[in-house]
Amino acid sequence: MMKIAGIVKGTCPNCKKGAIFETKGNIFLLRMPKMNERCGVCNLKFEKETGFFFGAMFVSYALAVAEMVASLVIFWMFIDLAPLTVFMIIAGIAILTSTFNFRVSRAIWIYLFN
Repeated sequence: MMKIAGIVKGTCPNCKKGAIFETKGNIFLLRMPKMNERCGVCNLKFEKETGFFFGAMFVSYALAVAEMVASLVIFWMFIDLAPLTVFMIIAGIAILTSTFNFRVSRAIWIYLFN
């Protein structure tokens, strides 16, 4: 349970105190989250090697698909909205959760390999 809280908060997997991300990002201002190179507390290097976060893209994809499928089930099956309306809602949700997915997928990837 501590790992899940650490992933969502974006704390260092080693010391659980330092921040992985310098900024959280903002989709409305078109800013992606900025990542720290090292933990400010324990000096753990987050990017182990060049291309380390390539696998985090697959984690981000899985998160986005899960969000889209959940939205599809909720808005089409339970609320019974028109398909075009559901498509627009799902596209909006995908855009709004992109920075969150970016941060969480990288945090999951760091926690997996530490």
